Amino acid sequence: MKEKIEKALNDIRPALQADGGDVELVAVENNVVKVRLKGACSGCPMSQMTIKQGIERYLKKAVPEIAGVEPV
Repeated sequence: MKEKIEKALNDIRPALQADGGDVELVAVENNVVKVRLKGACSGCPMSQMTIKQGIERYLKKAVPEIAGVEPV
């Protein structure tokens, strides 16, 4: 499952990098994906929305087993 998640994150990365940010997979625990936003994304006031409406939505579509995404 971790490989599928990494592949999906690689699909999302260009959009984040275009805004000066990035995302890092930290862990997968009980089907919850833990990610760390980096660069401009880490301090952005919209980061929670990026995680829930962007990353989580895309990951759940790409890897249906995922229960959710949480920042660390």
